[in-house]
Amino acid sequence: MSVENGVWVMHGVDWKHPECIHTVEELEDYVNEVGFLPLFGNDVAGFSVEEWTDPKYWWTGNESRDPWEWRETIARRGKVAYGKFFDKKAGFISLEWLPYFANYRRSGYDFDARWEDGLANRREKTIMDVYVSENEDGDTVYSTERILSTELKKQCGFGKEGSKNFPGIITGLQMQTYLVITDFVRRKNKKGDEYGMAVSIMLCPEAVWGRDLVTKAYGESPAESWQRLFDHVKEMYEEADDSAIIKLIGKKPVG
Repeated sequence: MSVENGVWVMHGVDWKHPECIHTVEELEDYVNEVGFLPLFGNDVAGFSVEEWTDPKYWWTGNESRDPWEWRETIARRGKVAYGKFFDKKAGFISLEWLPYFANYRRSGYDFDARWEDGLANRREKTIMDVYVSENEDGDTVYSTERILSTELKKQCGFGKEGSKNFPGIITGLQMQTYLVITDFVRRKNKKGDEYGMAVSIMLCPEAVWGRDLVTKAYGESPAESWQRLFDHVKEMYEEADDSAIIKLIGKKPVG
């Protein structure tokens, strides 16, 4: 996606192109095939949903052909993870590759340990306290309560008179894989009519797929997990600049 003569232009393929993705099922299969995939075009040519779909169907509201609508369906199904994972922008991660993203992006820390070591800020903690708690036995419990992001913002004290930068904090928690988007819901007025844009619902990935899956790669160093991600993209796109790949997945951790 680029701006040309002041107009946003999508870059993709024609519907009749043999490699065009036509359905939400085809997109899910493709994500599982390649492992992870940004939603929009980036500096790694060909590495996005945008570039393998037909531009004329984006933002049409056609649920069967519009990739913007597909992202809602995919988030809801939970067969792959959806969220802002790539340079603070949206994309998908297969469940096979999610553990490596989690290990690298979290630096091997569950959120409570990150907080205890002084690596998380108070605004992040306020939000994560909604999703993670301890039971009477001291075991970690991941909430499955469906909270609209608009309500989460109010509940956690963000707003004109409260904490600032709710979108940035939420994006950061997704980048660290502590939260993923699991659904989109359109708000309703007093008459029960839907209005406005769809609002996201988030959960910890542990609440969706279980802690064993999400933390499966904790046994290796974050640097090893990062190297897996980098090598995987490089293998698929040999001509991509290293800097372009690093911009998407992040910098290699030290140690």
